[in-house]
Amino acid sequence: MRLTFNGAARMVTGSCYLLETDGEKILIDCGMFQGSKEINKLNYEPFDFDPKKISFLLLTHAHIDHSGLIPKLVNEGFRGRIIATPPTVDLAKIMLLDAAHVNMDDTKHENKRREREGLPPREPLFTDEDVKSSYKFFRAVGYDAPFKLNDRLLMTFRDAGHILGSAIIELWASEEGGSTKLVFSGDLGQWDTPIVCDPTIIEEADYVFVESTYGDRVHEDTGIREDLLEKEVRSAYSKGGKLMIPSFAVERTQELLYYFHRLAREGRLPAEKVFLDSPLAIDATEVFKKNRDYLSPDVRKEFKDPFTFDRLQNLKSVQDSQMMNDYDEPCVIIAGSGMCNAGRIRYHLKYNLWKPENTLLFVGYQAQGTLGRVILEGAKMVRMMGLEIAVKAKISEIESFSAHADKKQLLRWVKGFEKKPKKVFIVHGEEPASLAFEAKLKSEGFRTHVPRMNETVEL
Repeated sequence: MRLTFNGAARMVTGSCYLLETDGEKILIDCGMFQGSKEINKLNYEPFDFDPKKISFLLLTHAHIDHSGLIPKLVNEGFRGRIIATPPTVDLAKIMLLDAAHVNMDDTKHENKRREREGLPPREPLFTDEDVKSSYKFFRAVGYDAPFKLNDRLLMTFRDAGHILGSAIIELWASEEGGSTKLVFSGDLGQWDTPIVCDPTIIEEADYVFVESTYGDRVHEDTGIREDLLEKEVRSAYSKGGKLMIPSFAVERTQELLYYFHRLAREGRLPAEKVFLDSPLAIDATEVFKKNRDYLSPDVRKEFKDPFTFDRLQNLKSVQDSQMMNDYDEPCVIIAGSGMCNAGRIRYHLKYNLWKPENTLLFVGYQAQGTLGRVILEGAKMVRMMGLEIAVKAKISEIESFSAHADKKQLLRWVKGFEKKPKKVFIVHGEEPASLAFEAKLKSEGFRTHVPRMNETVEL
């Protein structure tokens, strides 16, 4: 049995692992590469395997860096089954459609540039029709329900606590000589967050594949995020400005809506509107409502509908969004994308980033090469949408909103194994974070390895 790391090795993005056992080929995730132009180019490279020969794709969750190349996989011949939890199936469908729209729009702009330079046009990575063609391959399997892939492979999803429906995968593979258990963490969430349950502790495994997005740092206490959010809201309101929040459409937006609902209920929200300017986030919120049983028991008890309140106004149409260009009252604008590389947040930055009364608040991870990372690292000028824009708005960050476990929480999860695994593979982290987490695990007596892209290991 062997495993190849086709993505998310010494980088956060493009999760994709190929497991080969007794003639069976299985993928764990098939994610899009996101970040700089050089990283994005990887999406257009051929797969390092034949999609026609893949029997199963086990999908840990719906984020595009884990699911985004599914349409390409299907377009190139995949005819197996995509196994995911019910919320992941629902979320992946709408997120992949959105990714297709973004990619087709980006391709249109890219081809104008290529035409000016005398270069041939580029085909989009995939289209709406490619996305819809993938739907028939999805199969929903709930948490804690063992699922037999074939006579030699058995898997179970456990709650990863990252986003709605996110899963840890336990996979048992029987070969001549016995059975081997592999555990893929997917993306692990933080403990004690309001929307989803805590990550599941797994007690036994031969080999573990653990993410390390924040393997070199510790988050702020999650218990103070509501107070920090209120402070930023009041600060922006006192200056008469707009508080712009780039937000991932899934989980982060719903957490923000939950906290704004609480602030409004308790009279702690200034007299202003909260605009949700993201069709994808609006659709994703409906998926959260549909899959209410996957929300944490506490939030289900607290609110019948955690994500709706009087001050909230959804902006779904382009015309509704454009209306905000001339809106001159203090307000909160939640818009995608979370790293500012696409979506409507870019238009809000175009009109508002150069105004000192405004605030740009980051509440999520900003990958290398993204516009969000450039701004967060202190750029005074940024180039976007063909313009040079001065960064004069206040730039703030609330790290505790991260949907990823930090170094301490990752260690807590790995130390949950009652017997140390044969080896722990550290993935899904920029190289410094992965190496830092490896050093910590080694100090705790674990055998570890930080793989490189396209490396193959025998298990």
